[in-house]
Amino acid sequence: MTAYISHTTVDCADAYTLSKWWEVVLGYSEDPDDPNLPGHEECMIYSADRSHRILFIEVPDTKQVKNRIHFDLRPADGTRDEELARLLAHGAKELYDTRKPDGTGWVTLADPAGNEFCILRSEGELAAARQ
Repeated sequence: MTAYISHTTVDCADAYTLSKWWEVVLGYSEDPDDPNLPGHEECMIYSADRSHRILFIEVPDTKQVKNRIHFDLRPADGTRDEELARLLAHGAKELYDTRKPDGTGWVTLADPAGNEFCILRSEGELAAARQ
């Protein structure tokens, strides 16, 4: 017997606003039969193939320490640096930059609620580095 992950839950102060922010970052969408609306305390977004879901749920306490679990993102198109620029323009905050001259490393960012996530090199960048 095994289990599977139904969805990833993100605690936050404003479920609607944060779900809309992450929709743009990931290219996810809400369920058209159960739309997310301002004031909803729980908002779910889905990957295009609906294989992954993220639930944003409002909690009364504020984030106080580093996340114990976080997303590591790879650009679907383009490079890590291009994706970094896009996310910064979208309102992410850069926290740590561990990129190295050889292309390894990552950049740690925070979403508008302060949740950390990382940007890694794209699959294309990885393949080019192996040649």
